[in-house]
Amino acid sequence: MAFRSSRREFLQTSAVIGIGYWVAGGVRAEESKSPNEKIQFACIGLGGKGQSDSADAGNAGVVVAICDVDDRTLDAAAKRFKDAKKYYDYRKLFDEMADKIDAVTVSTPDHNHAAASLLAMRLGKHCFCQKPLTRTIYEARLMGQVAREKKVQTQMGNQGTANPALRRAAALLKKNILGTVKEVHVWTNRPIWPQGGTRAPEQPVPPYLHWEEWIGPAKFRPYAPGYHPFSWRGWWDFGTGALGDMACHTLNMPYAGLDLRDPVSVQAETSGHNRDSFPKWSIITYEFAANDWRPGLTLKWYDGGKLPPKELFKEFDDPSAPTASGALIIGDKGKMYAPGDYCDRFVIVPKDLTVPEVEFERSPGHFTEWVLAIKTGKPAMSNFPDYASPLTETVLLGNLAVWVANEPGVGPKVEWDAANLKAKNISGLEELIKPVYRPGYTLDA
Repeated sequence: MAFRSSRREFLQTSAVIGIGYWVAGGVRAEESKSPNEKIQFACIGLGGKGQSDSADAGNAGVVVAICDVDDRTLDAAAKRFKDAKKYYDYRKLFDEMADKIDAVTVSTPDHNHAAASLLAMRLGKHCFCQKPLTRTIYEARLMGQVAREKKVQTQMGNQGTANPALRRAAALLKKNILGTVKEVHVWTNRPIWPQGGTRAPEQPVPPYLHWEEWIGPAKFRPYAPGYHPFSWRGWWDFGTGALGDMACHTLNMPYAGLDLRDPVSVQAETSGHNRDSFPKWSIITYEFAANDWRPGLTLKWYDGGKLPPKELFKEFDDPSAPTASGALIIGDKGKMYAPGDYCDRFVIVPKDLTVPEVEFERSPGHFTEWVLAIKTGKPAMSNFPDYASPLTETVLLGNLAVWVANEPGVGPKVEWDAANLKAKNISGLEELIKPVYRPGYTLDA
């Protein structure tokens, strides 16, 4: 069962889901790998989260190919994976080794996520991709479609999805523990990288960096400091800002528990920006229509030091609230507060509110879920078609509102047609929704 199910379906099945591990709804691929046969991995992107993703792959199977655009990072990984073949271009990796690979991890900057993952999945390879799943909404939709068509097993790297506290909180929300929920607040301490500025002057490309391959499918620009290896997050062409970086974590629990898919509108207030670098801060308001088990509701996102009003937390008797990041869900019977990025704990008020026991799937570990999916055909929770793609779509819609709020203050409301991936009332957003790839990279097959 997936969190996409209705509350009625959830209640009917919750009594019997305590066995095994999470199984998402949708297409189940046929068993593709014997439980005793080692999975052959290719790891694309080896710095940052790529270090732990490739380490997880090495523990779960055999890493036969590694790829990174930074020779320093690639050479360091080669010391760990001594038998793996080295590449700085993932296209060449697949050209030469497609028949030797079962699965890939993609831990690149955001703008390369879809290009690398789509190439892998179209070749029939199982795929683990870091969050946010993609840089744009269309890419997210396409990733889910291709994963379903190719019947490959997938997982996005929002590792908090495996937390038992998150799964319990989501199950409680499905049981309507807070009564009618009309208001959700989610916030982060990001950005922790430079944002809201102008480009540094062009400089020679460092000898260890393959700049053309780093740019990948994005619009070309000359090398300058402030992109590689981390600050790319604050640039529209490469990253998704504070929202894209963290909402797949911090918004994850309310998304799962309240079916926060396909907002009908979104509006942002920002510090202003030049449409090259993301703003220093933003407050984004999402509106969700009623579904088959809950009424419509509003979600507010805060970043860059902005926080929800402190008076919303007075019932929690916690002078530290709100902490630097977290989520607050407000119903007409109670409130749920989950401090931190991943919902590894939560508090419900009032204290005398009856909190029932709920059944929920316990995860064997986020990466392990994906490995088991490859071996058994049972999808992991944050699989692309049923969970990660629609979560990423919800998150990235906020950046359309940020884009049109380029002057300081409140920008225009974007009315959203989720079925057709179109803004109903604002033109000129097409390339933000669906990117144009540089020659040599494929979006639509």
